[in-house]
Amino acid sequence: MVKIRLMRMGSKRNPHYRVVVTDARKKRSADYIEQLGYYDPRDTTEEPLKVNTERAQHWLSVGAQPTDTVVRLFQQAGVEVPAVQAKRRNAYTQRVAAGS
Repeated sequence: MVKIRLMRMGSKRNPHYRVVVTDARKKRSADYIEQLGYYDPRDTTEEPLKVNTERAQHWLSVGAQPTDTVVRLFQQAGVEVPAVQAKRRNAYTQRVAAGS
């Protein structure tokens, strides 16, 4: 199964993440198929979230499964994610409903 997930980069106490497409059986920081963008949770860069929306849509259309965090980041970036593709759809929709 192909997943879209975050790959941790950066030094200690300074996390930066790449949004990558990878095989689900690989480790978090193993080789990946394609990099779709990056995310800086601390907002230390000019653009803390950058996603290639065309490629993200392509991977979602061929069946790649995004993690909950990636679904949230895609929504911030303006990528339409079908609700059935979220990893834990019920838990995710409950969190969104509680936060609204």
